[in-house]
Amino acid sequence: VFPCCLVINGLLGKEGQVLHRSKRGWVWNQFFVIEEYTGPDPVLVGRLHSDVDLGDGNIKYILSGEGAGTIFVIDDKTGNIHATKTLDREEQAQYTLTAQAVARDTNKPLEPPSEFIVKVQDINDNPPEFLHGPYYARVPEMSNVGTSVMQVTATDADDPTYGNSARLVYSILQGQPYFSVEPQTGIIRTALPNMDREARQEYDVVIQAKDMGGHMGGLSGTTEVKITLTDVNDNPPKFPQSVYPMSVSEDKVPGEEVGRLKAKDPDLGDNGLVNYRLVDGDGMGMFELSTDSETREAVIKLKKPVDFETKRSYTLKVEGSNPHVDPQFLAWGPYKDEATIKISVEDADEPPVFVAPSYTFEVEENAPQGTLVGRVHAKDTDVANNPVRYMIPRYTDVEQFFSINSEDGMITTTRPLDREALAWHNISVSATEIGGHHQDTKVRVNIRVKDVNDNPPEFASNNEVLMCESVAPGKVIETVSAVDKDERTHRQHFTFSLAPEVAHNHNFSLKDNRDSTASVYVLRKGFSRLTQDVFYLPVEINDNGFPALSSTNTLTIRVCSCDSKDTILSCNVEPYVLPAGLSTGALIAILACIVILLVIVVLFVALRRQKKEPLIVFEEEDIRENIITYDDEGGGEEDTEAFDIATLQNPDGANGFLPRKDIKPELQYPIRPGDRPAANSVDVDDFIKTRIAEADSDPTAPPYDSIQIYGYEGRGSLAGSLSSLESVTTESDLDYDYLQSWGPRFKKLADLYGTKDCCVNDVDDGEDS
Repeated sequence: VFPCCLVINGLLGKEGQVLHRSKRGWVWNQFFVIEEYTGPDPVLVGRLHSDVDLGDGNIKYILSGEGAGTIFVIDDKTGNIHATKTLDREEQAQYTLTAQAVARDTNKPLEPPSEFIVKVQDINDNPPEFLHGPYYARVPEMSNVGTSVMQVTATDADDPTYGNSARLVYSILQGQPYFSVEPQTGIIRTALPNMDREARQEYDVVIQAKDMGGHMGGLSGTTEVKITLTDVNDNPPKFPQSVYPMSVSEDKVPGEEVGRLKAKDPDLGDNGLVNYRLVDGDGMGMFELSTDSETREAVIKLKKPVDFETKRSYTLKVEGSNPHVDPQFLAWGPYKDEATIKISVEDADEPPVFVAPSYTFEVEENAPQGTLVGRVHAKDTDVANNPVRYMIPRYTDVEQFFSINSEDGMITTTRPLDREALAWHNISVSATEIGGHHQDTKVRVNIRVKDVNDNPPEFASNNEVLMCESVAPGKVIETVSAVDKDERTHRQHFTFSLAPEVAHNHNFSLKDNRDSTASVYVLRKGFSRLTQDVFYLPVEINDNGFPALSSTNTLTIRVCSCDSKDTILSCNVEPYVLPAGLSTGALIAILACIVILLVIVVLFVALRRQKKEPLIVFEEEDIRENIITYDDEGGGEEDTEAFDIATLQNPDGANGFLPRKDIKPELQYPIRPGDRPAANSVDVDDFIKTRIAEADSDPTAPPYDSIQIYGYEGRGSLAGSLSSLESVTTESDLDYDYLQSWGPRFKKLADLYGTKDCCVNDVDDGEDS
C-alpha cells in the first residue's frame, strides 16, 4: 500500500492574479505488516514519495517516531520502509511514525512532517487461555438435569476483530456423562438426574476452549473444574439394629449410663441431625434419654434404682427423627425411625446369659427315644467365664418328655411324643455357672410336635340314622362325613366305600361325593320293624395322608314307623316282638357282674391267707407246756453220754409229718426222704438243723418267728416229766444228783436242784430245760 500524493501547483485568482497557497504534500493510508514474519529479508512495509521529488536525488526522506531506526528503516533516496525485526501484535498492535522530505544538501524541510500508522496484522499464534483456572464449583445433589453449575471463560490474545483467530468454542473432555458445557457460553450444566452425594461427592471435569470456531487447525486450551455435590436432606435416619440389648446391674445408682445407640444418617450438617426421644415401653419411668452433643448418640441412663429380684427386664422404644426436613423431598420420607431397647437387670454377680432370648424347635411325633430336638447355649458373662451346667426344671416338664445334656445343652426326647395328645411343649432350660454363686438363668424353649399321619379317620358323628319303614328306593337317608385326629391340612381329603363284606348287599348303597362326604342310598322298599329294626352298615374311610390310613366304621340304621308325611312316630320295638335271646348289652352287663364277684372272692381269700393267727393254738385235747429257753449251755457233744437224744424225739411224729403247733395247717406236705435223722441219733446239731429246715420250708409258716413246740414231755414220754405238779413225793424225796453227771452245760441246773437246801418249788411249774 503506498501513500497517495496530491500535488496542487496553483490556482488562478480573481482579476488574473495568480495566487499561491501552502499545499498539502501527501495524504496517507495506514500501512500494514504481518506479525511474526520470519523471512530472510526485511519485510517491505511501504514507500514514501513526495510530489516534489523529481527523481534527481536531491530529496532525502527522514523517518522518526516509534521504532524508527530500530524496527523500521527507510531508504532516504527511494522512501521504501522496511521492518527489520519480527513484530508481535500481542506486544504492540501499531506504531505511529513521522515522515518528512528534506533537501539533501541543506536538510531543509521541503514539506511539513506528516504522521502515519503502521498496523501489525494479526495471525492465529496464541491459543485460548483460562486465566482463572482451575475452577471449583458446587451444585446440590439430586439436582434436575440442566441445572447450571458455573460458567468458565477463556481468553485469546489474537485480534478478535480480524478473522476467527479469537472465536472460541467450548467442549467437555472429562466429566461425561455427568456434566455438559454449552459450546458458545462455557456454562457447565448437570447431565444426569439423581446424582447422589452419598454415592459420590466430587467430580473432576476438564473443559476445552478452541479458537478458529472449533475448526481444524485452531489452537486450544484446557482447564480443570472440580465440582462438589452439596448435601440435601434426602436420607431419613435409620437405626442399624431393630433391637438393642442392654443390661444394668442392680448395684448401679441413678444417673449412671446404661448404654448408647445411634441412628445412621448419611446426610451432612443440619440435614444429618437426629433428635431422639422415648416414645413407649415399660421402662420409661426407670430410665431416661439424653443426646451426646459431640457424638450425636442417644445415651440411656438409669433414672431410678432397679431390683434384680423384683423385675429383671425392661423394654424401651426410641424414636430418631430429622429436625430439618427439605420440603422438596417430603415424599421420600418419613424422616424418622424406631428401635426397641431391651434392658436386662443383672445381679451383682451376673448369671449366665443365653445367646437367644427364646428357642423354638420341632420334632416329629412318634420319634424314637433319644431323638435330638435342638440345642440351647448360654455363656457366663462374668470375667471368670465359668463353664455352664444345663438342666430342665421338672415343674416345666412334669411328665419328663425331654432330657438335656448338662454339658452341651443338647435336648433329646425320652419317649415318643403324640401330637394329638399335646401339640406344643413349652419347657424351660436353666443354666447355672459351675463354681459361681449358683445363680441360674432360664430360657423359654417351645417345642412343636410335627404331625404324622398316625390316626385313621372316623365318622364325624356316631348318631343313629332313623329311616321310615315306607322309605322309597333311591332315597338318600344320610350324608356322612369324617374327621381325623391328625393335623388338618388344606389338601386333606377323605374317601368312603362300603366294607367288602357288605359291598353287594341289597339294602343300602353308598356314593362318595368327592368332597369328604358320602351319601347313603336305600336300594329297596318294604322294610319292617317287626322283621328287622336295626341294620349295621360298615363303611370304610380312607384318608390321603402319608402313609394313607383307613378304618371301618359302622353306621347304625334304625327302622322307624312313620305317618303318611314321613314323620317319625316311633323307633322302639314292641315287647311282643322282642327276641327271646338277650341283647349284647345285657350279656356284657351280666359278664361284668360275674367278673366283679370273682375279683371280690379272690381278694377275700388273699386277705384270709395274710391274716395272722395266734402263735399258739390251744386245743382241749392237746394241752402242753411251753418250753422256756435259757442262755445256759450244756456240755455239748462231750456230754452225750449223760444225755439221751431219744428223750427229744416225739413218738407221735416218728413215722410221719410233724405238724407245727403254733398254727393249724390247712395242707399237709410230706416229709422229703432223708431229711429226718435216725431215731436213735445222738447228734443234737443235726437234729436242730433238721427242725429249722422243716420250719423254713413249710409253706404254711407265718412270716414271723415262733417257738417250736415239741410234744414229748408228760405222760408217755421216754424222758419223763421234770414238772413237780404230778409228783406225789415230797420235796425231800426228790433226788437230782444225777444232774451232776450231765456235763458242764447242765451245771447251773445241777446247782439249783442238786442241793438239799434249795427249794425246788422255786422252779416254775411246767418248765423243761
